[in-house]
Amino acid sequence: MNERERYKTTLLFGKPDKIPFSPGSPRESTLKRWHKEGLPENVNWFDYICEKIGVKIEKPKKTRVNLYYSFFLNPPFEEKIIEKKNGHLIVQTQKGEIVEVDERYDFSYLRSAKDFVTRKWHKFPVENLNDWEDMKKRYNPESPERIDLEFDKKAEILKDRDWVLGISFHGPFWQLRDWCGFENLCIFMAEREDFVLEMVNFWKSFVSNILKKLTSKIQFDYAIINEDMAYKEKSMISPSMIRKYLMGCWSEWSDILKKSGCEIIMIDSDGYIGEIIPIWIESGINCTIPVEIAAGNDLIEFRKKFGKNISYVGGIDKRKIAKGGNILKEEMDRIIPFLFRDGGYIPSCDHGVPPDISFENFIEYCKYLAKYTGWI
Repeated sequence: MNERERYKTTLLFGKPDKIPFSPGSPRESTLKRWHKEGLPENVNWFDYICEKIGVKIEKPKKTRVNLYYSFFLNPPFEEKIIEKKNGHLIVQTQKGEIVEVDERYDFSYLRSAKDFVTRKWHKFPVENLNDWEDMKKRYNPESPERIDLEFDKKAEILKDRDWVLGISFHGPFWQLRDWCGFENLCIFMAEREDFVLEMVNFWKSFVSNILKKLTSKIQFDYAIINEDMAYKEKSMISPSMIRKYLMGCWSEWSDILKKSGCEIIMIDSDGYIGEIIPIWIESGINCTIPVEIAAGNDLIEFRKKFGKNISYVGGIDKRKIAKGGNILKEEMDRIIPFLFRDGGYIPSCDHGVPPDISFENFIEYCKYLAKYTGWI
């Protein structure tokens, strides 16, 4: 099997020759530790570990093509430092938030999850209807900058590929939280239903418009809806609110994607997801990542309860990777064989790999993982 066939077959409960080898990705601070513990500088960490433990990943025969698309606001807000105080910076981000961070971090840390960066939010760009009217102007789905200038040419090349191609975008809860802030959004959901529904429907239409353009000529292998919406033990909003405000978006996007041939619709959410999974399944979602164990998720319980209605990526407790030894092995022996009986599971670290995981323990974990998944 090639990379594409293996990935799809695994998550759709087929019988792959091997399970994709996907240990999880370290953040910047993690790599800094590993470089002190034996990982050479200026090497690709994944390639180095594969070589060290004897995993030979077949390289795709077809050329990889980078397809550009954007669901991001355009134009972005100006990034600027508003104030410096006591070793902290108060800044305006591209998204229009006013955020306080440690002065060690520049704007690149706020644009992407390069590392585990604590921040404090002071203000959000949408606090009233006037703010909302201004924000909407930054989301024109017809803007030519949103789709690759060589879209037709690349779409033709992408028809014949042996590697995995996915698409990702924010779900309604994530996007409205970016606009309004978590606390404000929850208040709006309780007190200003019409305002929230207007924003939700706007986002649903915006994303659908771009998805239809992309999927008119490209069949993605998977889609990830970014939707962090759960704490430890509970979701951030009630199931009834999820149905009222979010479900319509997921259902419409899932329908568009599946009609185009994209069979794997995945939601990325931290926290405890047990009470949300049934709504995801009802909305056309059939996979989730990263299944954080510290939040109370139990993959074995989920498989017994939801069967083959949903597959999983992740679910290996980062805390037990950090401890290593028999503690890690016992956990992997407990989870992986049970889920592998039915398929629909790619084991991986249950979030970004944190710096409390030593390089030695990560290599040990990768060896276990490679044996379970059939690579060594």
